[in-house]
Amino acid sequence: MPVNSAASGLDPQVVAIDEPAAHWSGEPHAHLHAPKAGETASLLVDYRELFKLRVTLMVTLTGWAGFYLGSMRSGISSLQPGLLETLVGITVVSGGSAALNQSIERKLDAKMERTANRPMAAGRIGLAHGIAIGLLAIVAGTLWLTHETNFITGGLTLLTAFLYVAVYTPLKRVTPLATFIGAFPGAIPPLLGWTAARGVIEWQGVALFAILFFWQFPHFMSIAWLYREDYAKAGIRMLPVVQPDGWSTAVEALTYAVLMIPASLLPVWLHMDGKIYAVAALLLGAGYLGYTIRFTRIVKARSDRESRMYARDLLKVSVIYLPLLLTALMLNAK
Repeated sequence: MPVNSAASGLDPQVVAIDEPAAHWSGEPHAHLHAPKAGETASLLVDYRELFKLRVTLMVTLTGWAGFYLGSMRSGISSLQPGLLETLVGITVVSGGSAALNQSIERKLDAKMERTANRPMAAGRIGLAHGIAIGLLAIVAGTLWLTHETNFITGGLTLLTAFLYVAVYTPLKRVTPLATFIGAFPGAIPPLLGWTAARGVIEWQGVALFAILFFWQFPHFMSIAWLYREDYAKAGIRMLPVVQPDGWSTAVEALTYAVLMIPASLLPVWLHMDGKIYAVAALLLGAGYLGYTIRFTRIVKARSDRESRMYARDLLKVSVIYLPLLLTALMLNAK
């Protein structure tokens, strides 16, 4: 359920841990002593990485944007008990999905430099532990959302977790189309916020889904290009791994950056926002497109360092663009 966190450069780097981890790793005699303060702190750090806290935070924020806009549509304040209940449920399910993702990919993560120190890849959290806590979080969060909001939100949340964990995650080793499929669960969080506030799926909520869907591809491609050697080592069939000349990567990023502009204007067409947002969306979209056009220079870059610079700059812009666009969307909402 995270915004395609398996490919996301938003994942925090795992902090090196020096304290013993016997009490959670399943080592012999782990039950003979109570966890020390240092061990408890290390476990909390590992949980933060297991739940991919930064990615989960982005998921929660996009869910909040959907709830806010849905509340505005209903003519009520978003500052209500339902907001907290919705965000808690989305956060818990997103974290659980991340834990199951790492459970499935622990051996692949161990082969990649940027993920080798994740708690399950490094063996600090055992397989049974990771699966149990992931499943518990998904079930608890789904039941919570179903009870506290409505059946549609609970059902969509469970579907999102299923698509991310059971479909997208294993497909990454089979086909580059996994990125396209993974964009669906990655784009659903604002729709979850909308249905939690409104109780129905409406075109306005679908427009929010579309914005997240198209935004992801330039973001994805910049990350895939930066870490293409790592993905190749693990056998993950990202587009830059399958077609290393960079042309397909550049074309896909550019195509979706162009489509992002009309997608970002859908809220205006649906009378959710006014002219101020329209101007902001056009300016931000032009900037995002400009950096994506610059990213296409990877196909003719004179060095690997130069091509990485283009990818890194697009990645930075992508994670600035989305919060700014959502902020403008919320501030100018009707």
